[in-house]
Amino acid sequence: MQFTSQQRLDDGVLEREFTLGEIPGTLWTTESPAPAPLILMAHNNGLPKADPRLVARGRYTAACGYAVATIDAAGCGDRPRSAADEQARADLRRAMRAGEPVDEIFESFIGPLVENAVPDWRTTLDALLELPEVGGPVGYSGWMALGVRLAAIEPRIAAAGFFAGGYVPRAQREEARQITVPLLMLLQWDDEGNPRQRALDLFDAFGSKEKTLHANLGGHTGTPRFELEDGGRFLDRHLK
Repeated sequence: MQFTSQQRLDDGVLEREFTLGEIPGTLWTTESPAPAPLILMAHNNGLPKADPRLVARGRYTAACGYAVATIDAAGCGDRPRSAADEQARADLRRAMRAGEPVDEIFESFIGPLVENAVPDWRTTLDALLELPEVGGPVGYSGWMALGVRLAAIEPRIAAAGFFAGGYVPRAQREEARQITVPLLMLLQWDDEGNPRQRALDLFDAFGSKEKTLHANLGGHTGTPRFELEDGGRFLDRHLK
């Protein structure tokens, strides 16, 4: 892991850009005498790690005493996308304009995107846990399709917060039953791109004995700010 830049922000958080092979990432930390618990914070299916909403969440969470990392995994942000992915995205835009079914189109690129992103996240986790300022336990926050896969196969993840927005492939819907760590799932009740009943069915499928669903009125980007604070309390209960 090579740090390429750093800046001390007004809230006392240190923001550092890094590269790990072909993986670009950002790490937010604060000055702490002891290693901080780590949060892997993933953006939604292809958005860049510099997305303003993700950066704001990362900085806030770091200021609460965590090391927070995000990356542009394979197919995300500015990293190359395959011709098949680009074709699927074009097909999706056409189908949505025409009012046609889109599940199979989503499956054709979200499924591979998750599969390709998971190794990059696990490689990053290995490298981050070698840093003296980063410790365990490890939590996850963000994109649900990726998070379900990581929580199902990565034993170092001790708690997870999922945003119920976007398509979750069939494989991850099956893997949900394998997840037993504490969960907090956020659902926007009027999310135009996320069928409500499918999200509720997924929540029901999780195998965790402790799982909490927070549902708020509004569309996909309307999650209330107080959920950020509630998410912090959830992480504190399970990671500190």
